[in-house]
Formats: sequence, structure tokens, C-alpha cells
Amino acid sequence: MSSEDDDNLPAMNLNVSEGRDYLWSKTKKAFKYIYDNYRNDYDWYLKTDDDTYVVMENLRMMLLAHSPDELLYFGFKFKLHVKQGYMSGGAGYVLSRGALEKFITKALPNKSICSNDHIDFYRFFQQFIYRRNLSKDTCGSGIIPTTPLNRDRIVAQMHELEYLIYHLKPFGIDRRLRINSGEPILKVARRFAILNRGPDDPAMYPR
Repeated sequence: MSSEDDDNLPAMNLNVSEGRDYLWSKTKKAFKYIYDNYRNDYDWYLKTDDDTYVVMENLRMMLLAHSPDELLYFGFKFKLHVKQGYMSGGAGYVLSRGALEKFITKALPNKSICSNDHIDFYRFFQQFIYRRNLSKDTCGSGIIPTTPLNRDRIVAQMHELEYLIYHLKPFGIDRRLRINSGEPILKVARRFAILNRGPDDPAMYPR
């Protein structure tokens, strides 16, 4: 989602001006567009900036322990503005299908809940949506915010992370997932995700 079209990405023009003062407007329009066009196609919705590196395998594994119909959102918690804190937009956060629907149908049309102030967004999620701090995920959430000094450094960091995560294989470290003969890998991954939930994770499934 962007302030201009780019077919090479592709990027969707939301007709919102550039700058930090317009981030909340852009976020609201982006979620509304996703809900109107893709709400029946996906279980989870990830919002990140373009300087965030995501290890999708880890993130998918973590989400296997949850139902997308629960009212959940996951992220890196800042202890600011609201009592229970809020998830950093820069680091990225994940909304369940249920949370997205609740936000679009209940909060967005109600100006007393969702005004032009992004703090209302945090207050709404504090009241209605269960939060999960990805920094407490014992398996590694898969979301890695990068903090370079300039745009060229962003590209370098992305390449470094790609190499360290997917290509460097130190001898003696066995990271293979133990799978019994004939057992579906998705079942194994889901069991692993449930067993490794973080301490503040909702216990929908028994460990």
C-alpha cells in the first residue's frame, strides 16, 4: 500500500499524502482495502514497513497455534499511550481475520472509537482484541525490524539476514524437525507451535 502506483512491486495507490502525519490515514485505508477485497482469501494479515525483514517460515509456524477467527493481534509491544501498551507499526504486526473484521465493521465507522488520532486505534485494540508480544515468542517470531542509517544500508542488511538465516549452516548444529514416518509435516509444525507458545499466549489449545 502506497501513495502512488507501482506495477513492478505491485503497489496500490491509496490516494493519501506522504509523511508521518498521514500514516494513520494510510493505515486505515489499507485495512479497509484489504477487508473489501481479500477478507475471504486469507487467515492472517501482516502490516510491516518496507525496512522490515520477515522470516515467513517462523511466523507461519507461530500462527499455527491459533485460530484466525479469534480476536488476536501480534506484534512488538511499546509501553506508551495506553495502559496495556500497543504494537509497534514500524516493527510490524499481524491481525487475525476476526480482528480485521472487528476493526473494520465496529471501530472504523464509529468516530468516537476511531477518530483521526491513531491512539484511538490502540485503545480499541486494548479493549476488544487480545494482544500478543512477539518479543516473548520463544521460537522466534520471524519479524525483524531493521534500523539502518540510510537506504543503502537497508539493502545490505536484507542481504546479510538472508545469508545468515537461509544459507549459513554451522557444522554440528542439528536443526532438523523430527517427523515420524507417515506423519504430515503440517501436523508436526502445529504441535511444535503449540508447545512453544510464549508465556502471554492465549491457551486455546492445551500444551
